Amino acid sequence: MKKVIYVLSVLTMSLTIALTGCSGGKESAKSTTENSTSAKPTNGGSITVGISQDLDSLDPHLSVSAGTKEVLFNIFEGLVKPDSNGNFVEAVSSHYEMSQDAMVYTFTLREGVKFHNGQEVTAEDVKYSIDRCADTSNGDPLVSAYSIIESVNILDDQTVEIRLTEPNTEFIAYMTTAILPKDYDEQESHPVGTGPFKFESRTPQEDFVIVKNEEYWGEQAYLDEVVFKIEGDADMLVTNLKGGSIDMVMRLTSSQAAELTDGFHIEEGTMNLVQALYLNNAVEPFDNEKVRQALSYAINPEEIMDMVADGKGVRVGTSMYPGLKKYFDESYTEFYQQDVEKAKELLKEAGYEDGFDMEITVCSADQPHMDTAQVIVEELKQIGVNATILPVEWNTWLEETYSNRNFQSTVVGVDASNLTARAMLERFVSDAGGNFINFNDSEYDETFQKAISAMEEEERTDLYKKCEEILAERAANVYIQDLVNLVAIRDGYEGYTFYPLYVQDMSTIYKTE
Repeated sequence: MKKVIYVLSVLTMSLTIALTGCSGGKESAKSTTENSTSAKPTNGGSITVGISQDLDSLDPHLSVSAGTKEVLFNIFEGLVKPDSNGNFVEAVSSHYEMSQDAMVYTFTLREGVKFHNGQEVTAEDVKYSIDRCADTSNGDPLVSAYSIIESVNILDDQTVEIRLTEPNTEFIAYMTTAILPKDYDEQESHPVGTGPFKFESRTPQEDFVIVKNEEYWGEQAYLDEVVFKIEGDADMLVTNLKGGSIDMVMRLTSSQAAELTDGFHIEEGTMNLVQALYLNNAVEPFDNEKVRQALSYAINPEEIMDMVADGKGVRVGTSMYPGLKKYFDESYTEFYQQDVEKAKELLKEAGYEDGFDMEITVCSADQPHMDTAQVIVEELKQIGVNATILPVEWNTWLEETYSNRNFQSTVVGVDASNLTARAMLERFVSDAGGNFINFNDSEYDETFQKAISAMEEEERTDLYKKCEEILAERAANVYIQDLVNLVAIRDGYEGYTFYPLYVQDMSTIYKTE
C-alpha cells in the first residue's frame, strides 16, 4: 500500500487570498508592526485571551460551537491534525496508509505519546475514540462521515486498521477526531488529551485555563499558561484590552481595531467561514424558493462589508469559503446582484406583494453578525419586508436555533470541521443532523452522494461544485461573506499563526525579550 499525504491546494492561493489569512504562516497576515518577525522568542510566561462565548462542552466529541473547538484544539489531537498550510500531518499516529480501493486505512501509532494524565496512548484508546464517534445506538453518529465505518480493528499494539463500507479518498480528513483515554469518564469536567497544552481549571462564564504540557511528544509550546477570559460584551473586550486585563482578542470589528493604536499590533486574516442570512426552509414564507431568491436580490453584500468592516472580507455566493480554494468558485457570487425591482417582482409572484414581517435571531455577543443583521434590516425595507432582530445568548442560540430549529432566520458564520468540501456541504443533505435550515432537495442529495462516492478527484470536485451551484440557485440562504478576522495582540507577544480552519493555536505564541 502506498502512503498518501493529503494536501489541500491552500498553498497555491493567490496573493489576495494569502493576504487575507486563508493560508497559514506569518507571511499570510497583515500586521501593524514592521519588526515583529525579528523579535526573539522566549520560553515561559502567560497570556490572557478574551473570548465572547463560554465553552459548550469540554468533551471534544460532543462540542458543537466553533468557538469551543478553537480553544480545545490546544488540548486534543487526532491520529492526524491540520497544520497552518492546510496539510494533514501525523499526530498520534506516526504513519498511515490508504489501500488502493480507498476502503482500508491503516495507522501506525507514534511511540511514547502520553495523555495528560500520564497514561500512554494505546491501540485500545484509538479504537475506543473512533468507535465512540461512529456509534449509532442513540441515532446519528457523532461524526456523520463515520456512518461508513465497517469496523475498527487492532492489528497489534501499535497498529489500527479502519475498514469502510464504501470507498472514500477523503476519509483521512476525519481522522482529526480527538483520541481520548478509554477508561476515563471525566472529560466534561476535567478534559484529558495529548496536545501541547493541558487543562488546568474552569470557572463557567468566567475563564478557562490551560498550561503547558511538559511531556508533549512534539515541539513544545513557548508559554507556560493561557487564560481564556470570557466576556460576552464585545465592547468590554476592547475596554479590558486597554485596561491591561486581556492581552489578545480575535474577530474585532474595524472600529474596535482602530481604537487600539498604542501598545498593540493588529493581525489581519479571515475567519474561514460562510456568513449568511440562514433561512429556515421549512417555515413560511421561506419554504417558498421565490421568497428566498427575493431576499437574495434585495441585499447588497458589498454594502454590508463596507459598513461592517470597511470593505474587508471576501464575498461568497454559496456555502464554501475561499480558504478551500479547490472548491471555491467566485462566479457563484454573480447569481444575485442587488436588484430591488427584481426582488419585488419575485415577492409578488410568491404572493407577498405587500411584503411580510420576519425575525432575525442573532447571538448578541457576536458584534460582526449583529452589525450585519442591522444592515440587512435596512436593506429589506426597500422591498417592503419588515425585519426585526432578536438578540439571544449563545447557549440559547445553540439550543433553540441550531438544535431545535425554532427560528425564522439567523445571521451566523458556518465553518468546516475539517479541510474538506464534504464538511461544508454535508449539513445540507435533507436528513443530515446538522441541517438546521431544513433544506430539502432531492437533486442536491443525489449529487452529494455521487460526490462522496467518486474515486477520481476531478469528478468529485466537479460534483461538489454542482452542490454549491444548487444551494446558490435555490437560494438556500442569503450568502454574504467570509468575515475579516482582526486580531489585536499586546506588544511583547508574537507568533500568531492563521490557519485555514477556525482554530487558535496558542503553541506558536511567545513573549519577546
